[in-house]
Amino acid sequence: MPPGPVLVVIADSLSFHGPDRAEPADEPRLWPHVAARTVDGRAELHAGLGWTARHAWRAMVGDPRIWASLRRADAVVLGVGGMDTLPSPVPTALRELIPAVRPSWLRRSVRDGHRWLTPRAARALGRAGPVALPPGETVRYLEQLRLAVTTLIPGLPVVGLLPSVHRAPAYGGVHAGREAHVRAMTAWAAARDVVLVDPAPLVTDHVLGGRGNPDGIHWGWPAHEAVGLAVGDAVAKALV
Repeated sequence: MPPGPVLVVIADSLSFHGPDRAEPADEPRLWPHVAARTVDGRAELHAGLGWTARHAWRAMVGDPRIWASLRRADAVVLGVGGMDTLPSPVPTALRELIPAVRPSWLRRSVRDGHRWLTPRAARALGRAGPVALPPGETVRYLEQLRLAVTTLIPGLPVVGLLPSVHRAPAYGGVHAGREAHVRAMTAWAAARDVVLVDPAPLVTDHVLGGRGNPDGIHWGWPAHEAVGLAVGDAVAKALV
C-alpha cells in the first residue's frame, strides 16, 4: 500500500459508477483513487447508490467499517449532497419503502408506477417541485458528519463536493434544486473551514454533451480523472 495519506471518502454513486456500469470500490480509475494518487496516498471508499447526506449520516452511525477506516484517516472527503438535489415528487420516505412492498407483483407495479411518474411530475412541477432532501437538511447532516469525524480526530481536514449536473431522463432532465443546495453548502463550508470542490465546471460539457454514462447522471473516465485531480489538489492544500 502507498505510505502516504489515507483519504476516507464517504460518497454517493458518482464515486463508483463509470461510463457503463457500477464498478468495484477498488477500481483505480474512480475519482477517489485518482485523488488519493495525487497526494501519493490511498483512498478508502464508503458509498451507496443514491446516497443523500442523510444516508451518509446513517452509515456513519451504523457501519463499523467506516469507524475502522477513520482510525487511519488523514483527511475525509464528503462526496454527498448531490443526490439530495434531484427531483422527488414522491416523498423520499415513501419512495424508500418500495423495496419492502409485498407481494412481489405489487412491488413491481409500484416501482414501475414510480418510474413512470417521476420524470413527468418533475417536468410539470419544475422549480416548485420537492427534492430528495431540502438544502437545510442536507447542510444539517453534513455538519453532523463533520462534527463526528473532527471530534474523533481533532484537526482532521474535511473536503466537500458540491452537486454535479445531470441530463437524466429518469428525472425528466430537471435539476431546479441544484442552485439552492450550492448556496447552502457554500455558506456552511465557509463557516466551518471545509474546503469545497465544484465538479460542475469540470464535468458539465462531458455530462450534458452525452459523453458520460447513458443514464445521464454518472461520469465517464475523463470526468473521474478531472474531478479526482481537483479533489486531490484540495486535499493537498488542506493537509498543509
